[in-house]
Amino acid sequence: VTVPRNFRLLEELEDGQKGASDGTVSWGLEDDEDMTLTRWTGMIIGPARTIYENRIYSLKIDCGPRYPEVAPHVRFVTKINMNGVNSSNGTVDPKSISVLAKWQNSYSIKAVLTELRRQMMCKENGKLAQPPEGQSYSN
Repeated sequence: VTVPRNFRLLEELEDGQKGASDGTVSWGLEDDEDMTLTRWTGMIIGPARTIYENRIYSLKIDCGPRYPEVAPHVRFVTKINMNGVNSSNGTVDPKSISVLAKWQNSYSIKAVLTELRRQMMCKENGKLAQPPEGQSYSN
């Protein structure tokens, strides 16, 4: 059964509003008036005992007209130094994040944010010097 895009996104919106996670990631519509349910914001709290600790990362998530059949476009707004994230504009490379690379229509915005947070705990990201706190990409 294929669930219509808007039903699916309304469900995800409701989960985000109810706080259907452990509080380390959150998501919602960028603009409550966006009836197309296209532009979303996400937030990730940097994991404890990592170089990302005590930092809050903002993201923009774009769910195009073919979502959830096609993965969303994800971009960090807060500057971050992490494998798979373009250092000049914050765009997440879909090939480098498994949940985006192997996207399935059962995945969700929450799954993407949770996977990005998990990546922050990976050893290869643990040694990367981070930009000063509070900086944003200009675009």
